[in-house]
Amino acid sequence: MDLEQRVADLELRLAALERRETGEAGRPTAPPAGTDTAAGTDGGDTFWALNGFKERLAVLGAADGGVLFTGDVRLPTGERYEWQFGALTEDLLDRDWTAVSDGLAALGHPVRIRLLREILGGRRTAAELAELDGLGTSGQIYHHLRQLTAAGWLHTAGRGRYAVPPARTVPLLVAFLTAQP
Repeated sequence: MDLEQRVADLELRLAALERRETGEAGRPTAPPAGTDTAAGTDGGDTFWALNGFKERLAVLGAADGGVLFTGDVRLPTGERYEWQFGALTEDLLDRDWTAVSDGLAALGHPVRIRLLREILGGRRTAAELAELDGLGTSGQIYHHLRQLTAAGWLHTAGRGRYAVPPARTVPLLVAFLTAQP
């Protein structure tokens, strides 16, 4: 990595730290309540997950770093998912990014986003979803459900029931989180 890139990376990290310290446009200046950091159970290390990942990257000799996302989720329906995924930066940059365009496009409609939220919340059939205001006609709902299913964000769980596949639950929540303004 050249010096210019290292300085740019350091500036980004510094800006993120400054935003956390001073607060940004109504955002909290501390981690959300209930996180390990806020509860003090992590020894005060705000970047405990990142630091562990960096150690793993060092063992792998991944000089360009990587990306990690993880979650321990219990849905309102009682389902619980523990999941993590990591990838090396080099591998991510070498991939064909157009291959994920359909999956991302499926998330690009407000009705489909709401359908996913409602399904994670326990409404699993098209009939239950059609009872909600603002989702359109049954035909429109089925159209959106088909697009989400084709993109892998949903699967049919028998008898006209839909579910977010377990391996897609945490990634879906991460996608939602990363799209926050």
